[in-house]
Amino acid sequence: HVQLVESGGGLVQAGGSLKLSCAASDSTVSTYAMGWFRQDLGREREFVAAISWSGETTYYQDSVKGRFTISRDTAENTVFLHMRSLRAEDTAVYYCAADRASPFTLGATKWADYWGRGTQVTVSS
Repeated sequence: HVQLVESGGGLVQAGGSLKLSCAASDSTVSTYAMGWFRQDLGREREFVAAISWSGETTYYQDSVKGRFTISRDTAENTVFLHMRSLRAEDTAVYYCAADRASPFTLGATKWADYWGRGTQVTVSS
């Protein structure tokens, strides 16, 4: 059973930056699309970004385009989310996910084979 562990969350002022990491417990996910989702209190989980197993294809929610960048280090079984120009509305628990489907399907269905437990990101205005 693959475990995903997120790190890098914290408190940041609006306009600041954070870089999240998600480490997988083994190389099973090297052929999986991986993505980031977020959920704030009282709201549904929403898709943020996803990346193909090769790293060649990325997919973003419209509200984060141009501000967030997803990348992966396949050799280290790790995916990253570099967040810039953070806004108060980016506040949420951020979850890492891995799935055999494409990044587009991962984003559309919000269904994944594996999920992390999340890391809190709080943006103060």
